[in-house]
Amino acid sequence: MLGNTFGRVFQITTCGESYGYHASKDSGGVGGSLFCIVNGVPPGMKLDVAQIQRELDKRRPGQSKLDSPRKETDQVEVVSGLLEGLTTGAPVGLLIRNVDTQDIHVEQYRQVKDVVRPAHAELNFFYKYGEHGDWCGAGRASGRETVGRVAGGAVAKQILAREGVEVLAHVIESHGIKGRSVSAGTMDFQEVKANYRANDLNCCDLPMAEKMIADLLKVREAGDTAGGAIEIIARGVPAGLGEPVFDKLKATIAHGLMSIGAVAALEFGAGWDAASALGSQWNDQPFLQQGKVRFRTNHCGGFLGGMSNGEDLVMRLAVKPTPTISKEQDTVDMMTLEQKKLAAITRRDITICPRIYPVAESMVAVCVLDALYLARGWHGVARIDPKWQELAQPRHQGQYTK
Repeated sequence: MLGNTFGRVFQITTCGESYGYHASKDSGGVGGSLFCIVNGVPPGMKLDVAQIQRELDKRRPGQSKLDSPRKETDQVEVVSGLLEGLTTGAPVGLLIRNVDTQDIHVEQYRQVKDVVRPAHAELNFFYKYGEHGDWCGAGRASGRETVGRVAGGAVAKQILAREGVEVLAHVIESHGIKGRSVSAGTMDFQEVKANYRANDLNCCDLPMAEKMIADLLKVREAGDTAGGAIEIIARGVPAGLGEPVFDKLKATIAHGLMSIGAVAALEFGAGWDAASALGSQWNDQPFLQQGKVRFRTNHCGGFLGGMSNGEDLVMRLAVKPTPTISKEQDTVDMMTLEQKKLAAITRRDITICPRIYPVAESMVAVCVLDALYLARGWHGVARIDPKWQELAQPRHQGQYTK
């Protein structure tokens, strides 16, 4: 399997599956593990392992009625790259063990291992790996794969914090119920930060969160699942990150976010509103504020020419409904090539939204940090007049005019 490393200077390499080696602990197996190797961590940095754990706790299952009841502890072990609490400059190795891998759940997957679950990746796994692909809990195609991303992203966040960069995401829509958002100009970053994780859904529009959660509990009773949307904001990102052509920061972030399995669509800033706008409506007009260039609006989501422009980076993701549902659906048995019916009984989330937002934060953090490394290297060699780097430093961002 290829494509398990992301980044160019700051890199994360992940491995591990939903259940993993020997699958079941009941039958004497080790339950499998997930692992992330982080390259590009500077030496002499005090790595806050407790903070990595807090990031992992955000996506850990079994914490509310909205989550899968799977009881994973997701406890991180730092197994390399640290000496007496400080980073050495060597790769940082992060290990997270699977612990809730009971025989009963393994057998549930075994019973349908040859059957394509609608909206899952099994069909393409048969095409790509034949009958030897991992069928237990979707293997590498499981949402559990994202544990490694969050662990690596937690390291990126700690390095970015030294640069004054902060990345937050929150739920802005669930099953058609829409909350306020930064991209719509109806919420600002400070409100997102104040209400962050104030409820099980992590919707920062608190009155709408109550409506969303009540609706999701009805969806669960019907044996179904629901989609939604999240918004990601990166504040404090310097201007000029990314390259003008193939390696635009916008393109790199799109790569990172669209590599998350449950993501169905992506918008930057006002996104699709551009299709119906006039240039006079869409253009973000610059002005001077305390010697810095600011923009009166942020329709472009903090990007110009695909590079950061010093304003908040703002992105929105459409998240598909959890594909495993209890309702009967049509499918195909890949070993017999016969039509079948399937009503899954395995564990699942009603909605992926409250557990996918830390994954999105991690991917954006990795992309921004990688671009920052490249930019610092370029400036160090190119010897551009320092005044441009000074002007490119982020400034205070307030609420934008819609």
